[in-house]
Amino acid sequence: MTCCVKNAGILRTWLPLVLGLGIGGLGGVMFHQSMPGAEGSPEERAARLEVDLKNAQNRIAALEAADPHGRRKPGRTFADGARGIADDIREGRPVSPDDLLRASQPLLRDLAPLFDRMRLRSEQRMIESMTGELARKYDLTNDQRELLKTWFEQKSEAKAKEWSDLVARDGTTLEDLMTATRDARADDGIDEFMPRLLTGEKLASFKAERMAQKSERVQNEADGKTQRLDNIVGLDDAQRDQVFGIMARGSRDYDPAMQLEGAAGGNIAASPAGTGREAVLSVLRPEQRAAYEAERQRRRAEAAKDMEAIGLTLPENWDMLDGDSF
Repeated sequence: MTCCVKNAGILRTWLPLVLGLGIGGLGGVMFHQSMPGAEGSPEERAARLEVDLKNAQNRIAALEAADPHGRRKPGRTFADGARGIADDIREGRPVSPDDLLRASQPLLRDLAPLFDRMRLRSEQRMIESMTGELARKYDLTNDQRELLKTWFEQKSEAKAKEWSDLVARDGTTLEDLMTATRDARADDGIDEFMPRLLTGEKLASFKAERMAQKSERVQNEADGKTQRLDNIVGLDDAQRDQVFGIMARGSRDYDPAMQLEGAAGGNIAASPAGTGREAVLSVLRPEQRAAYEAERQRRRAEAAKDMEAIGLTLPENWDMLDGDSF
């Protein structure tokens, strides 16, 4: 099921466009490195934001002209949010990436119909490809093929609604969007659905292939995270096995029945209970923990400096080990 593995999920394909059009309308100028005037000053950043605000107002006026019946929802507008951020920068108040997202949410809602048309066109091709591959591999009948295609389409619509609700919801953060994007997969739920279509040897073959696919995902994820930590603290062989076990068990695809490479008898090494950062750090010696903490502080300071250069603050919950960055 190569297609299912390679497709990282419905939302992955259009998140960059959503954020690029929505947040980029405001944030693009702020991220530009060659700003006129006293570089890096609040006044200079605010002045550029005011220029971008004027451009945003022109775009919004065009949207309103294209909507003569007033179907746009009343309330805080993108221009209001952009103006507020410009004021905050001018007054020296902190501005975070989440502030940019909140300012962009009205524009994202206005452009939702366009995004939806683009999504449908892209996903239809993906659904046809995935349906075709599964139908070929497991010799599905025409009726089974249609049931599978309908299931993919219904799942696509449900995920799209979840995503739209998340983007529009008050209080949504960029971390929420990144998590939703990272966790989205085109083959989510396929293990529960295919037994409705397959029986006997075909179902056994499907389950075996899915186990192999998931084992490969777990292996690659755990190997990668273990190696990244090793590069920071220098793990010994026993620690490497323990950390690999923690990382493997923490994968959403992990199954105790998996046979993973590099483990005695195909079983992961005994390691501390838990799957989080604390379990990993409990494996390290004091000097390794010190090396890890020093590197974490160095990366945080570097990230804060990069954000400050464009007038933004680093999120309080920033951590170099979040998500897939271990």
